[in-house]
Amino acid sequence: MKVLAVGDVVGSAGLQHLKRRLRHIKQENKIDFTIVNGENCAGVGIFPQQADDIFAAGADVITLGNHVWNRRQIVPYLEDNKYILRPANLAPQAPGDGFGIYDTLGYCVLVINLIGRCEMAFGPDNPFLAADKILRQMEGKYDIAVCEIHAAATSEKLAMGFYLDGRVSAVYGTHTHVQTADERVNPKGTGYITDIGMTGPVWSVLGVKPQQSIAMFRGDLTETFQTAEGECALGGIIFDIDTTTKKCTDIKRIFYR
Repeated sequence: MKVLAVGDVVGSAGLQHLKRRLRHIKQENKIDFTIVNGENCAGVGIFPQQADDIFAAGADVITLGNHVWNRRQIVPYLEDNKYILRPANLAPQAPGDGFGIYDTLGYCVLVINLIGRCEMAFGPDNPFLAADKILRQMEGKYDIAVCEIHAAATSEKLAMGFYLDGRVSAVYGTHTHVQTADERVNPKGTGYITDIGMTGPVWSVLGVKPQQSIAMFRGDLTETFQTAEGECALGGIIFDIDTTTKKCTDIKRIFYR
């Protein structure tokens, strides 16, 4: 089974690029299951229509992150649609689900969406303990498990990769919008990369107009961040998973400009 994970879609430009390219990428790489992080479609957060557009573009599941509540219009959508996930280790009373089981090729795929705690400016539950709880709860109900950790600290994401090594088929990081070059299969067979990057403007700072980001770091008074314009790229990762052993046999980083 080939699983594609696509990095944070940023703004309308990133969404349009996803709509143009995703189906071709899936066909070219013979993808069986696709996960797209959509938490930055509205700059911060996502609107229901944007989620519909991501599904129409070819996503099987949408994951979110620290901006999940920035557009409150998404709250009823989270309750009604089990194919969009918010981080599982948010407060238990939060709307929506943090994991789900989805059928593809006759196999049950467990997707877990976690959020890190280091430098994230708020206090979700421990993602490591949350992963343990979900895997115990879902034991015997899935064939293959994939975990996304939306986190700022590379150390936290690396630790999660080793913590779940051999327990899930793939672990990948999102949030920092910069694709890392450390894709690998860990010793016990779990595919891993620290960050899969973003889908959005190339000539930007994490998708934002460079001059606005520079002004912020200079200490200037700044306006609300705006998505940069111009050339876009789609960043992501492809995991090739053996459905018999549940191990990742190959991992390929992608970057489509």
